[in-house]
Amino acid sequence: MWRHAGSNLVTLLFFAGLAVFASISIGHRMFLDEGPLRNAIFFEVPKGSTVSEVAEDLAREGAIASAAIFKLGAKLWHEGEGLKFGSYEIPARASMESILRAVTTAGSSSYRYRLRYRIKSEGANLTLFERIPETGESVPLVSFQVSEPAPDNFTKIANSGIPFDYLVAIPEGLTSWQVVGGLRQAPFLIGEIEHIPEEGSLAPATYQVMEGSTRKSLLEKMARSQTAILEEEWSKRAPNLPIESKEQALILASIIEKETGLASERDVVSSVFVNRLKIGMRLQTDPTVIYGLTEGRGNLRRGLRKSELERETPYNTYVFKGLPPTPISNPGRLAIRAALHPAATNFLYFVADGKGGHRFATNLQEHARNVREWRRIEGNRQ
Repeated sequence: MWRHAGSNLVTLLFFAGLAVFASISIGHRMFLDEGPLRNAIFFEVPKGSTVSEVAEDLAREGAIASAAIFKLGAKLWHEGEGLKFGSYEIPARASMESILRAVTTAGSSSYRYRLRYRIKSEGANLTLFERIPETGESVPLVSFQVSEPAPDNFTKIANSGIPFDYLVAIPEGLTSWQVVGGLRQAPFLIGEIEHIPEEGSLAPATYQVMEGSTRKSLLEKMARSQTAILEEEWSKRAPNLPIESKEQALILASIIEKETGLASERDVVSSVFVNRLKIGMRLQTDPTVIYGLTEGRGNLRRGLRKSELERETPYNTYVFKGLPPTPISNPGRLAIRAALHPAATNFLYFVADGKGGHRFATNLQEHARNVREWRRIEGNRQ
């Protein structure tokens, strides 16, 4: 009898062990195999989350088939200790193993929302984008001026605790005073700015920053970038330019940047100023006169008066020959390149064409015709 009972116990233990082995085998396969997610999603791991909470959230989102197996896998693989908060893109059919690695020290946050802070000549603009999983396309959700109250849909997302990817956009042609003014209003940056950087020393670009970054560190990054750009472009400059230094190249580039917004004509505008410098002709460019009046602190908001064109400021290129003493804006790489690679022309004059560009002329008679045409266009608009 006891022998029979022992035989039954052995059989029972065998099948129990077999069941445990089968369960482990099935669980292991479920952990490694493709998951149930049909379409890619963004998944948020809030600060302070535990592996258990993340597993339950993933199961609710339909990203995993079993929260229990996910938690067991995290424990066996010792990955749960490296759990990181953030926003993660989970591809369709992602396995539990790949999801676990994505939300731990092996992965990196891919941000569902991107906030672009664009500084303008006056004020700044905030635009919130949402990334589409898999495609990576960014779709604008809401845009508003920093001086305006934030819209409700922005506030709701901002208060959800979901981390943002922050971008600071600096357009070409802003003055250092305008850049600093915009950075001081950025709500996600910290720290004071004690001094306005030298005019022209900041590289216009879009910079990725972390929330809580200092304004000073961002300005230093812009300055390093501009120095590197100027060094690189200067080393490849065209021969026989009437420009003696990198500083003069930066000054000329800043004028080109203020005179035209068309990339296609920057080198032609550059040729006008280079041709004038070569023959000792005054540059006679309004943006330098305006800078002498405003010192780069905002816009003039009106046309220049005759008395202002005759006023002897160091920046009045109607009065003095040559370049002004400093840049009048922060030029971008393409304007710097245009200053150092002017088009081969005989142009000495240009005037607006009413279409966003300019008409160029080699002599005063031709220029006078272009000016009359511009005045006719302007008169029709009024």
